[in-house]
Amino acid sequence: MSQASGRQRELPELAPLIHQALLDPHLMPDQLLEGCDAARQIGLGGLCTSLRHLPTVRQRLGPPGATRLIASIAFPFGALPSSLKQAEAEWAAEHGAEALDVAPDLAALAAGDANRFAEELAALAGIGLPLTVILDLSRWEGDPLQLAVEAAIDAGAAAVQSGHGFGGPATPEQISRLRTLCRGRCGIKAVGGVHRLDHCIALVEAGATAIGTSRGPSLLQELRRPQSRDARGD
Repeated sequence: MSQASGRQRELPELAPLIHQALLDPHLMPDQLLEGCDAARQIGLGGLCTSLRHLPTVRQRLGPPGATRLIASIAFPFGALPSSLKQAEAEWAAEHGAEALDVAPDLAALAAGDANRFAEELAALAGIGLPLTVILDLSRWEGDPLQLAVEAAIDAGAAAVQSGHGFGGPATPEQISRLRTLCRGRCGIKAVGGVHRLDHCIALVEAGATAIGTSRGPSLLQELRRPQSRDARGD
């Protein structure tokens, strides 16, 4: 048995941890539907999409099941008035979203206004859907990051996210840092350049409770290959 497959067998089942991202604005209709079908068939834990595609994805996935439908709100940088974010989130809930990935008011936090940052998130959490707050560990560290995590948790966030996917790849060190700050009070979603199984495994080992990626099906295919070779004794 290879070392990689041994590590995989010691981890939780990966499929429920993977949130497939269907956020590319250039996706063709058939690609969108294929992504929905693949996520449902292999039992991915979530499927994240834009409001533009939300009704189509909800219809394709069918009634709520193992694959949770996640709507992205104010993605990627959160540069919207709070009233518009609230309207987006309420619209998403009305059209079948089961959870929200929200880009918060980063400008408020940068200005040291943690109250404004948290009040916006608390209003969104009041809709009643699990809320993941998108942070930016490629630019934040130290006190600002700790302030963001505490404010998000106080506002009712179900999870915090390591980034929006437009910076460098998520690192195990970033996830370990979030794990230390969160202290088990919320989940941790790792996002950014997760294209390989070994990277995915390293993030889970560091403490990620969810993995956001556009490569969910290919990661699961890679997971099966070494197990198949082991079964044959190769």
